[in-house]
Parts: sequence; C-alpha cells; structure tokens
Amino acid sequence: METIPDSLRIAEARSRELEERIADDPGSFRILTGDRPTGPLHLGHYFGTLANRVRLQRAGVELIVLVPDYQVLTDRDVAEHLSEYIEGLVADHLAAGFDPSTGTMFRHSAVPALNQLMLPFLSLVSVSELSRNPTVKDEIAASRQASVSGLMLTYPVHQAADILSCKANLVPVGKDQLPHQEITRTIARRFNERYGPVFPVPDALLSAAPGLLGMDGQKMSKSRGNAIALSAGEDETARLIRRAVTDDDRNITYEPETRPQVSNLVLLAALCQDRDPHRVAEEIGGGGAAALKKVVTDSVNEFLRPMRARRAEFAADRAYLRGVLAAGDERANEIADRTLEEVRAAMSS
Repeated sequence: METIPDSLRIAEARSRELEERIADDPGSFRILTGDRPTGPLHLGHYFGTLANRVRLQRAGVELIVLVPDYQVLTDRDVAEHLSEYIEGLVADHLAAGFDPSTGTMFRHSAVPALNQLMLPFLSLVSVSELSRNPTVKDEIAASRQASVSGLMLTYPVHQAADILSCKANLVPVGKDQLPHQEITRTIARRFNERYGPVFPVPDALLSAAPGLLGMDGQKMSKSRGNAIALSAGEDETARLIRRAVTDDDRNITYEPETRPQVSNLVLLAALCQDRDPHRVAEEIGGGGAAALKKVVTDSVNEFLRPMRARRAEFAADRAYLRGVLAAGDERANEIADRTLEEVRAAMSS
C-alpha cells in the first residue's frame, strides 16, 4: 500500500477545513488559477480543475483566471497559435459556466506589474530552493529538451507573482503542484517578515477529482495528442476512444491499481454519468472492450453535447471573447497596480 506523505496529509486536512469555511463565508476568499494557452482544454482539465472553478464561483468565491501567455515560453522556443489558443481558453471557460460578470479572466502579458514584482520576489528565494523543486524537475524532464531556459527555473516565482499580485488567499491545485504553491507561501512570508505585512499567505485547496489518463494510458496531455478536447466533435471523440488502450480480459471491472487503462475508461464514463464507477463496470460486465468503448463514447458525447453547443456560439463571436479579456485585463491591472504600490512603499520605508 502506498504511504501518504505527512505533507500531503496536512494539505488534505487543511483543504477539508477550507471547504467548510467556503460554505460558511465564500465572500472572504479570492482565488487565482489558470491554464497555459498551449492548446484546447480537454476532459482532464474539466474534471480536474474547470468544473471545480465554476463550482466555487457559483458558491460566491471571487474567481480570477489567469491566461499565462508569457509562461508558454518556459518549455517552448516560440509561442505558436497564441491568439487562437487564448481565445479558445476563454470560450472553454464560458461554455463550462464561468461568469465574467462576477469573475475576472486576464492575460499575463497585459499586466506589467506582474513582471515588476518578479525582481523583489526572486531576491527572497535561493537558487538551490528553485533547482530542487520537484515540480520544476518533473516539468524539465517532460519538456524533453536538451537544455532549458532560466524561465523554467524561475517558473514558481512567476506563479508567486501571479498569485500575490492580486492578493489571492486560495489556490486550487493538484497534489503535484503543492511544491509550487509552497514557494508562493514562502515568498509571501519572507516579504512580510522583511518589509512588513503586505501579502496574505495563500492556502492550497486540493482537488478531490481523480486524475484521468489519456487514451494511450499515459498522462492526459495536450502535447501528447491523447486527450479528448472539450471542443472535439462527436466523430473525433469516437475515433479517439476506439484507439484507447485496454487489456485482454473481457470482463470489465473497476480496479485502478491492477487494470489502470480499463479502469480509466470506466471512470471517464462514470464521471460523465455522475455515477459510481463500480456500478458502471458491473453493467458492462462481460461485454469486453467494444462494449466498454461504446458506453464511454456515448457517455462523453452526451455529457459534452450542450457544452460544445455553447462553446461553438462563443467561439463564433470573437469580439465578445476579446471583450471578456479586455475587461479582465483592466480589472487585473487595477488590482496589481495597487499591490505594486504597496510593495514599493513597504520596501522604501
């Protein structure tokens, strides 16, 4: 049995406490979250983060969504199709239920104060602290590059600037992102100790959503081509699921430890049906991979059909998408500029 690290146990307990506080007083929380514009969002994003963002916003939490366009360059030589991907992110969020009348969605490149906060923040962490960050190590390995830029090494500090610029006190993360989040907390504490109380020390809110594998049995990823995009058509979805990796046992069961690929497909169907995966597997029984893939295809397409219809409407109105970003950029600049003024005043006092 896998041993759960103490740090993860603490984070899980803290997240349960935070959920209770959110239910009691959602207006006391401000969330900063986001996705790099490197391609369309997929089902892994939806069940892992996007649905949770919408849930929290509807509960009354202030939601700020960052589109970190500069951070595309952490593991890429150029930022290709950037405008297309940014507008796609906006359309995906709107289709999933993000409400721009109460939430803010903005681009990193449109808020100069974010980059001005980087320099003082970099002075608060050591090179060794950044270089031994396990999340950075994993991302360097995943980039498959012979060498990486300094931007990759300072990626956690970029994220700290994003989070602290708007004084977010809550950051939804997966457990693999906890080391990044801890760098942000460290920077906030050290700044406050050195210059005076300016920043809240943001909490990590762990997602309870199970991780989904891609159709090839590997981590679901935009770059691997193994994901079902929220914007994919029904025929494309069926094609991707037909290619999914299974095993030789015709009896379908939900056993993630011993049958990860089959169980991943069962879980995907169960999430789309909002049912227990064991019950879904029992109903398929001895139908084999063909029956499993048909259930998954039907479940995914049925679940995504209304979202895809909304997304198509939003995507067709590029002026509206740009307007959502323009309003978000303006709001984010107001917040970040005030924070930068406080930082300058604290550092010069």
